[in-house]
Amino acid sequence: MSKQPAFGGIENDFTEYEHAHILLQSIPYDGTSTWGKGADEGFKAFLEAAEHLELYDIETDSEVYRKGIHIIDSIDEKSSPEALYKKVYQNTKELLKSNKFLTFFGGEHSISIGIIKAFYEHFENLTILQIDAHTDLRPSYLGSPYNHACAVYDASKNANLIQVGIRSMDRSELEHLDNDKCFFAEDMYGKSDWIQQSIDKMTDQVYVTFDLDAFDPSIMPATGTPEPGGLNWNTTIQYLRRVFNAKEVVGFDIVELAPVENLHAPNLLAAKLYYKMLSYKFSDYE
Repeated sequence: MSKQPAFGGIENDFTEYEHAHILLQSIPYDGTSTWGKGADEGFKAFLEAAEHLELYDIETDSEVYRKGIHIIDSIDEKSSPEALYKKVYQNTKELLKSNKFLTFFGGEHSISIGIIKAFYEHFENLTILQIDAHTDLRPSYLGSPYNHACAVYDASKNANLIQVGIRSMDRSELEHLDNDKCFFAEDMYGKSDWIQQSIDKMTDQVYVTFDLDAFDPSIMPATGTPEPGGLNWNTTIQYLRRVFNAKEVVGFDIVELAPVENLHAPNLLAAKLYYKMLSYKFSDYE
């Protein structure tokens, strides 16, 4: 494998493949985004921001980097959405044989389609937890079923899909929406009962696909399709902590970081979110 930069500038002892519990792969594809471009530059900005993270997590009293985070070669397929999907799907199937904890960074949300398929085929009765501003339930968009607007359509038909933070959709998606498992942002605002309600609908094993536009654009403007009325930081991490404590999270992806020049805060938010999710996964705290 070619040499990659380290996450958070961690020492070589914690980046070697053989000793790492965690694999991180970049899939810098931005071929189907229809408004703001730049998600293909997200991973670089994410890694640069991670250099400035404090690697001790106060909340969990842990330094999860000591579990080892190895960055594997990125998938740089750009020829078509279909080609990208096929390559990601086959690649993820192979990675699942490693028995390491798999994490992925986009790119736009279409990168998740092949990942999710490989995961639900590997883990029986899997829940897909989608944290997102958009439903992404179109069977096809602009001539392809592998468009970012179709990111969880396949998951909705083949796995237990829970959608959280939704506040934008097309009318055509209603026939594919399970209202009982979709938590709209307007119904979540100022409340907390949705947290346990959503967890109660999950199976034992969960894969998380996190679109950064789930956050309110006041704290996450660096995304292709910002939507007002989104999640704040503390609510989001409190929710993730509950999910990781209650269920076995088997992997996750973070997508749609489209960096804005000279605006560093969103990049650091993405890096800290990634590290928080790992801290919740590997910490033994209550």
